[in-house]
Order: sequence, then structure tokens, then C-alpha cells
Amino acid sequence: MSENQLGYRFIELPRVDDPRGSLTYIEEESTVPFPIRRVYYLYNFTGKTRGEHAHKELEQVMVVPNGELSVTLDDGKHEETVQLNDPAEGLYIPPGLWRELTDATGETFCLVLASQQYDEGDYIRDYEEFVRWDDE
Repeated sequence: MSENQLGYRFIELPRVDDPRGSLTYIEEESTVPFPIRRVYYLYNFTGKTRGEHAHKELEQVMVVPNGELSVTLDDGKHEETVQLNDPAEGLYIPPGLWRELTDATGETFCLVLASQQYDEGDYIRDYEEFVRWDDE
């Protein structure tokens, strides 16, 4: 795992290869550092930006089993963009980071594992509000 000043990190997921192909698995609180409460996926990307929000408490791991996309992470002071294109690598995103997903190819499939069930109250959808919240 590699980590940086924003607190996100890449998680190397187990990969089992044999002559028939490859298998990668995900287990809560083992390969993913939290209990998995929700799983969803993004696909049929139209070239527009997705995400554009932050979470107050939710933790996530994003995996791109097929295709690729760029994820820009921002804590209100620093911003970094990372590429997801390895099906055996997850991107851990802690609470309090603004995220934007861009540059997805048409065949991109993005799997997201979340630490909580959907709660609209956990979202910050306005960037200026996020910056003010982050300064508190």
C-alpha cells in the first residue's frame, strides 16, 4: 500500500493466476479496511464527470475491473489525480475528500465498496460548502 498527504491509498488486491485466467477477490476487514455495507458500480460512461462530491463519514474502495478512469481527490487545499486501470488494485478513499471521476473509456466498469448504506445527509455536493466544512 502506498499513502500520501491526502490520506488515500492504493490497496493491492489478491490475484490468483492459472492457465485458465486470473481471479481477484475482496474480503471485508481483510483486503478492504472496513465492513462493507453497500456495493454499487458505475458503467456506460458518457464522457461526463461523475462524483463531484465528498462524504463526511463514509469510506470507500474503488476498483476498476475493466477499462480505466481518472480520479481527482481534493481535501480543499491539495489536489491529486490518480489513474485506476488495474483490476487487482483498489483505491481507498477516506472520509472528507472531494472526488471527481473523469476520462473513463466506454467499456469502463467501476466497482465501489462502501462502509455505510446510502445516506444523503453524509454527502457534500457543493464544492464551496465542502471547503467551508473542511475548514471547521
